[in-house]
Amino acid sequence: MQQDPWRDKLSEEEYRVTRQAGTERPFTGELLHETRDGKYLCKCCGVELFSSLAKFDAGCGWPSFYAQTDSDNVGYRFDTSHGMRRTEIFCKQCDAHLGHVFEDGPAPTGQRYCVNSVSLTFKVDNAVE
Repeated sequence: MQQDPWRDKLSEEEYRVTRQAGTERPFTGELLHETRDGKYLCKCCGVELFSSLAKFDAGCGWPSFYAQTDSDNVGYRFDTSHGMRRTEIFCKQCDAHLGHVFEDGPAPTGQRYCVNSVSLTFKVDNAVE
């Protein structure tokens, strides 16, 4: 039996969230209060998913964005887990679970991409911190 290569690359929590569609506890993610300009990349494959320009404070306990950076990188699928009807978002490049999208976000899209911090890597613009 072959070892899952993601187990070696990710922490236990990152693996649980991204590869097993888990959810980090609300208000615990290190990127929740990130305010610097930059890009949010997939923790697993490094593809760009969101920009700080689309980030907003939704008060829900997870980093929230009103738009994705590139529609080729974020996919959608219907999710009925935990007795709810939601739309899961995932990385189209590596199938990592990111979180969910809801239709209660701000203009211009009306979308709220509610994303687990552990599914993202933050890259500061111009590498200036």
